[in-house]
Amino acid sequence: MIIKKFKAKSENEAILMAKDELGSDAIVMNIKTKKPRGIMRLFKKSEVEITAAVDESDKKDTVEKKEPEKKSFIFGEAFASKKDEYSEDAQNAIEEKINSIAKLLEQQITATPKDDSKSDDSISSKYTSDDDSAKAEKVIHSDTNSKSRVVGLIKSQLLENEVNEKNADIITDELDNDEKIPLDNVLANAYQKIVLKLGQIEPLKATENKPKLVFFVGNTGVGKTTTMAKLASKLKLEQKQKIALFSVDTYRIAAIDQLKTYANILNTPLEVVYTPEDMKNNVEKYKDCDFILVDTAGRSHRNAEQKKDLSAIIDSVEGYEKEIYLVVSVTVKYSDLISIASSYDELFDYKIIFTKLDETKGLGNMLNLKLDTGKILSYVTWGQNVPDDIGLLDPQIIAKKLLGGAD
Repeated sequence: MIIKKFKAKSENEAILMAKDELGSDAIVMNIKTKKPRGIMRLFKKSEVEITAAVDESDKKDTVEKKEPEKKSFIFGEAFASKKDEYSEDAQNAIEEKINSIAKLLEQQITATPKDDSKSDDSISSKYTSDDDSAKAEKVIHSDTNSKSRVVGLIKSQLLENEVNEKNADIITDELDNDEKIPLDNVLANAYQKIVLKLGQIEPLKATENKPKLVFFVGNTGVGKTTTMAKLASKLKLEQKQKIALFSVDTYRIAAIDQLKTYANILNTPLEVVYTPEDMKNNVEKYKDCDFILVDTAGRSHRNAEQKKDLSAIIDSVEGYEKEIYLVVSVTVKYSDLISIASSYDELFDYKIIFTKLDETKGLGNMLNLKLDTGKILSYVTWGQNVPDDIGLLDPQIIAKKLLGGAD
């Protein structure tokens, strides 16, 4: 893992510096605005410091694929100045974010019954009743054989939060085997690795070639219509974008009525699409919009005929940029989730939206699906409130939850 700090006049410039040096897979871990101090502060501007990280394997791949003397067309002008190495201060900044999960080890240890038959270097015999986490930390760090036990506790916590064993091993094996990781930093490194594995989260962005078509696909009952309404409200009310709503869900009258209600509230047009030809004609009708959001019928991923109809609708419009979101419920068992994801992957590329985060504590499926599909993650939803209960997935919050913190 490579972790570095970058300072610049603006957040954008600092991110560009990170992307140029670490590659397009770099993840922004932390952003700080540093204000000048002292009497000269009135004459100096604030600067932005970001902490960025990338897996060493990702960095290697980026370097191998990068053609000589070519600059990235995605991230703009390159910045070639030498950057400061990731420092102890940056490490502390990240560790501040996981204070709430540091108690995990303490709680696990105190929950272990005292066994006098075990050797003196046993964690459970050394620490069984004191609630002071600082003392617990001191005991753990003094035990030279305890690193594997700490890693084992982290793995147990991941499994408890429904990360499958294969993916839990991806996180923990390297922690246990890498001698460069001191015991003090095992938990922080687990947190960092989860954040990196979840990847860069991408919001919906406008395109110059308007309108951008946004399709919401997925199985019945996952919350596609409500999710689309939430995102439509954000675009219209907060970003002042011009939008139109389409419904291809002609199987459920209730879904169209629901969208009509939202369309009336937002004062935005709604069209019901029955055929690929309808789709093509209606897009031309609203080509001055910034976004056209399309609600599709809930379909079984096992029904080949329904999937064929869906593809025909999506493929009917050419010459416009399309964004497809696979909407899945985090409460669905993982074997079904991976089956759904694989089924839609045969039809088109997509990003993932997770719904119903308020209905479960086991969020491991989010990490599982990311690692097993490689798809980009985007939004998450919780509750039924429109437009409040939607936001971009925050890898730091998910990492905390998976490790037992951030209730």
